[in-house]
Amino acid sequence: MIASLFQYEFLQNAFLTGILIGLIAPLIGVFIVVRRLSLIADALSHVTLAGIAASLLLSKKWALFSGVNPLYFGMSFSVLGSLFIEKLRSVYKHYQELAIPIILSGGIGLGVIFISLADGFNTDLFSYLFGSVSAVSRMDLYIIIIISILVLALIFLLYKELFLLSFDEEHAKASGIAVKSVHFIFIILVALVIAASMRIVGILLVSSLMTLPVAASIRVAKGFKQTIFYSVIFGELSVLGGLTVSYYLDLAPGGTIVMIAVMILIIAILFKKISIVKADAK
Repeated sequence: MIASLFQYEFLQNAFLTGILIGLIAPLIGVFIVVRRLSLIADALSHVTLAGIAASLLLSKKWALFSGVNPLYFGMSFSVLGSLFIEKLRSVYKHYQELAIPIILSGGIGLGVIFISLADGFNTDLFSYLFGSVSAVSRMDLYIIIIISILVLALIFLLYKELFLLSFDEEHAKASGIAVKSVHFIFIILVALVIAASMRIVGILLVSSLMTLPVAASIRVAKGFKQTIFYSVIFGELSVLGGLTVSYYLDLAPGGTIVMIAVMILIIAILFKKISIVKADAK
């Protein structure tokens, strides 16, 4: 049964991509959650949707764009959205949280316009919205491998800076860290991970994979590094379990992955409560 999962190239692509996404999405998600920027994933995912819709519209109207991978447009829009968020954060210095709903609203608006111009939803767009096992191509896999290497390398090189920035931005500035540059690099990484994850999880659910494993990890971990470790473990369990179940039961992979992540979160919460009760009993 397990061997049959890997007899087709599209399943190999899906599972290899899933393993990488299950690693980098929760890894980035830990820093997002600690910095209380969880909604940024939702904002950029909707901007990515606008990019995908724009790509499908252009490919439908002009043959010149018919062979262009929509992932490129999604990544471009996501990166531009992250840059606009940074710009708006500097404009609204005392209300920086406004930047996220502004970009989220703009992304939804653009997406709806492009979708309507393309005469509504089609199969391709649904696969991007909710994820699809069969839609992951070998080229998508190569792109995600490159993004994963970039994310892992930068997290490794900038771990100390990101750690300080996440917990105490003022102390980070006082320590001589180039806060703006580090944050700029970080938000670009977030944008790339969101765009890369949409093939498996779907645009509308990608933020869940960046936050739910982290939420579960926070309940059981006893330190920041342990939080990262458990987040990645829970992320991998969610993705691989979700892909397997969705394949055999013919379900949307995005929804299945998210529901497994929700179940892991519930188990983690219950485990914590039971541990507290046992500790009090002693």
